[in-house]
Amino acid sequence: MRRGGAGCLRVLAIFTLLVFGAVGGALWYVRGLLGPAGGPAYTLEVKPGDTLAGVASTLEQQRIVKNGDVLRFLMRRSGTAGSLKEGLYDLTGTMTAEQVAQKLAGPARIPTVSVTIPEGRRVRDLPAIFQKAGFDGSAILKVLNDASLSPYAGGRQKNLEGFLFPATYDLRPQATPQQIVQTLLDRMNQEFTPERIASAKKLGLSVRDWVILASMVQAEAANDAEMPIISGVFLNRLRDGMTLGSDPTVAYGLGKNLPELDRSAGDFRRDTPYSTYTRAGLPAGPINNPGQAALLAVLQPKRTLPDGRDAVYFLHGLDGNIYVNHTFAEHNRDIARHR
Repeated sequence: MRRGGAGCLRVLAIFTLLVFGAVGGALWYVRGLLGPAGGPAYTLEVKPGDTLAGVASTLEQQRIVKNGDVLRFLMRRSGTAGSLKEGLYDLTGTMTAEQVAQKLAGPARIPTVSVTIPEGRRVRDLPAIFQKAGFDGSAILKVLNDASLSPYAGGRQKNLEGFLFPATYDLRPQATPQQIVQTLLDRMNQEFTPERIASAKKLGLSVRDWVILASMVQAEAANDAEMPIISGVFLNRLRDGMTLGSDPTVAYGLGKNLPELDRSAGDFRRDTPYSTYTRAGLPAGPINNPGQAALLAVLQPKRTLPDGRDAVYFLHGLDGNIYVNHTFAEHNRDIARHR
């Protein structure tokens, strides 16, 4: 009996060692699956309809996780299996499976395309800018020509000129032309605060008048510092019933760029609804899309000279300075001196 009992104990001991060895080996194997897979950095893009199973398989192939099933198990266990969101996830093979699972449960990075609209660009300039960024320029132009999208442009002009705020926009690659244009319109509408609208009204300007004048200031000014000066001159001339005499309005009415104007060909004598040489008052509509500096300059004009007289004339000298005067004789004197 003793010999038999000793044999049983020996067998039991060996069996126990085998069981513990198997369990230990399994734990070691599982622990290994949870560790970093060692692959390079990888940006996962989750698209509509993608499943966790598909994502886990992709990450296993990219060596972000060692085993896709382990990743799925971890996310199911934590209740985040349904947390995948459309967008980008920046991952690396140095992350553990648990860290990958936590990353996927968090917010996705939304892919965007950066598009910059410079101040003073016309509607006709914008399609090429968007086309270069990868959007459909011709489709965007169709929306830009729908003046009804702005309450200030609808029924008064042929397109959305003036009401598209120039700025840098981070747009979704899938954004539609309507969404893109509406983004620019919404940003411009943010400039039209009740306080600013009230300030414009005190100057005798509607919102649309304010934008028209700002577009002229934008086109005329060599820099932001000149804008209140030019604004003051235009406001004084409007008040006094004088023609505004702005070259950029002539160019816009003729469909030309400013350097293309030809005085000898009679460009400044040709009448269009935009010419401020042949017609008094503001042009028929904005001549570009002004930025914030130009918009604010209209509301904060510098209307007088240092001696207190009204500023009525201005010119840009060849030396890069702006010269402002009260009388036409003074203006002609500075033309002779600085041009």
